[in-house]
Amino acid sequence: MDQGNTTLPPTTGTNSSQTPPSVSAALLVSAVLLFPTFLVGVVGNGLYLWVLGLKMRRTVTTLWFLSLVSSYLLLTLLIPFFIVSLLMGLHWVFGMAMCKLLNTCISVGMFTSVFLLTLISLDRYILTHHPIWSRNHRTVPRAGKLVVGVWLASFCLSTPYLAFRETQVVDGDRIICINNYTLSRDWNGAEMEDLGRRVHLTIFMVRFLLGFLLPFCTIAGCYVCIGLKMKEKKLAWVGKPFKVMVTAVVSFFLGWLPYHLYHGLKLYKKEVPESVMGALFVIYIFTSCFNACFTPILYLFVGEKFWQVFRTSLLTLVKAAFVDDLGSSAPEYSGRQENTKQEMA
Repeated sequence: MDQGNTTLPPTTGTNSSQTPPSVSAALLVSAVLLFPTFLVGVVGNGLYLWVLGLKMRRTVTTLWFLSLVSSYLLLTLLIPFFIVSLLMGLHWVFGMAMCKLLNTCISVGMFTSVFLLTLISLDRYILTHHPIWSRNHRTVPRAGKLVVGVWLASFCLSTPYLAFRETQVVDGDRIICINNYTLSRDWNGAEMEDLGRRVHLTIFMVRFLLGFLLPFCTIAGCYVCIGLKMKEKKLAWVGKPFKVMVTAVVSFFLGWLPYHLYHGLKLYKKEVPESVMGALFVIYIFTSCFNACFTPILYLFVGEKFWQVFRTSLLTLVKAAFVDDLGSSAPEYSGRQENTKQEMA
């Protein structure tokens, strides 16, 4: 929902109030896709959060997923604001403060979910490769400090939106919520345009490296190592743990790649056809929101037969998501030693 340093859709001319039909269609399709995604996301993430927070014993793994689902729910609850904006042709009616706040919250939710998925992957790797160390150091208080650190780091990486995000009046009465990377009203000056492009490129590279490339490489690397360990121990390769690993890597990649690809191409918007940007806009909106709304549900249902899902209670499904099929066990700690099975969900 971040539209970069110019509005999307672009107008056909400096003083034109008409939106190109292809872009109008892209906005309408995006809004239509977002509405059911929002409904499913609120219900799914809300129930998941309720079960994790109130119905399950607090462990390191439940703490990871409690925080992860909280970040997904944050992203989901912001969707209606952008549905309204899309239906109005990206006319922003919520004011300057909400323009800054909502986009900052989106960035916080994105970074938090990405960092937590990385932490979960590293946690799985440590459980399988360093069980003795895990037994002595893997505690709920320490995990809690990591979670707080993740949220603080995500907020720090999202502060540029508080500085650069602003509203601008175009076409006489149309208001757009955009990034002004120059912090200047001289939008058309060559010097300011060059400065804005450099700042935009810097922010994009930080967001791409820390919000996608490095986490994806870490997640994929961790699960490859886990898979090799499973093969070494001759454990079930086609069971639920393997499916969960594949789901984690694929959903992360497909969920966030279009987002970063779109914003990368925004740097070269003059060379990219409008139709391509419109199509990519629809894809990135849908995949990023689908990722936030449906990933927790995918973690529950992966490895389950369709008809079994409907015969199993929600609580049983959530608990099953944390059951390890590896045949080995590792302890959870909550300030004191507690024996539970090693989780691979």
